[in-house]
Amino acid sequence: MKLYELAHSRTGDKGNISVISLIPYRAQDYALLKEKVTAQRVKEHFSSLVRGEVTRYELPELPAFNFVLEGALDGGVTRSLRVDMHGKTLGYALLEMEI
Repeated sequence: MKLYELAHSRTGDKGNISVISLIPYRAQDYALLKEKVTAQRVKEHFSSLVRGEVTRYELPELPAFNFVLEGALDGGVTRSLRVDMHGKTLGYALLEMEI
């Protein structure tokens, strides 16, 4: 199944870093997402875009995850020639991941 069936996302940026929050629709799906959506899987999913490390932060009390993708925005807003310099579509791209 695709992640969008279980969760939604929000994105933000700071320089050349994209931050993607992954929030399950139902709290009981948090454990499944914790098992299936690792930092390594996210890095592989974005292998053509992300040049740096991917770090996952777990926020079980919310429940949610925060992924920090370093080197993801081709230099950042003022330097990038990408159509989506802020990386807002990366959240939607993450939701396309198969688990």
